[in-house]
Amino acid sequence: MNVIRPVWPAPASIHSLVTTRQAGSSSSPYDSLNLGDHVGDEPSCVIANREVLQKHLPAQPLWLAQTHSIAVSTPKSRLQFSSGPIEADAAVTDNPDEVLAILTADCLPVLITSADGKVIGAAHAGWRGLCDGILENTVSEMLKLSDQSYAADLMVWMGPAIGPESFEVGQDVVGRFMESGVHDMQKCFVPIANKPGKYLADIYQLARERLISIGVNAIYGGDLCTVQDGERFFSYRRDGATGRFASLIWVSK
Repeated sequence: MNVIRPVWPAPASIHSLVTTRQAGSSSSPYDSLNLGDHVGDEPSCVIANREVLQKHLPAQPLWLAQTHSIAVSTPKSRLQFSSGPIEADAAVTDNPDEVLAILTADCLPVLITSADGKVIGAAHAGWRGLCDGILENTVSEMLKLSDQSYAADLMVWMGPAIGPESFEVGQDVVGRFMESGVHDMQKCFVPIANKPGKYLADIYQLARERLISIGVNAIYGGDLCTVQDGERFFSYRRDGATGRFASLIWVSK
């Protein structure tokens, strides 16, 4: 299995990786290492692909039912959870070898660790989640678990997402972010020539703004575009029917 290792100065106890679409069992348009069980792929292929991933992990990943919400799954909420999928768009933990996982195909996967390497978080940040506060909620839940009580003690890596040259949005999206308090609109949204009311959005910059606004300044990644790199990444914007790759993080014992 081909994986990408995040480049960030995370503590030695932190392990993270991003899968690619290569070396799996799924057929087109999910070819080939599709890990999403909700996109129309054959269930047996998804199971086989997840078994390939499992060889690289200390435990089964915590798979979430992502709905573009701002809900965060915590160790406490999981203890109270009875059955069925965990509906959340982020998860945090201070439990060693609990593997957090985010599935994407254009939305932004965000991995977070505390400076001491004891608490981690993972968030699924599409534009709606970013606008509504998924990153702020994830950081807040991490700080409740951490001895380090300041957002400045956290470190972030932004994984592969739709890049600023590919993410076309309308005035409605720009308006939502204006209402939410984005400061540098010119850097985040570039008008498209000859397309009135259309803009190229920089999801990485939007995430940076939200993180910096709450005190998180150690931010890495944000340089891999899912749309332009069809060899390695699934992209819903590019292909429509497609698979999902995973961004994962865990703390070693």
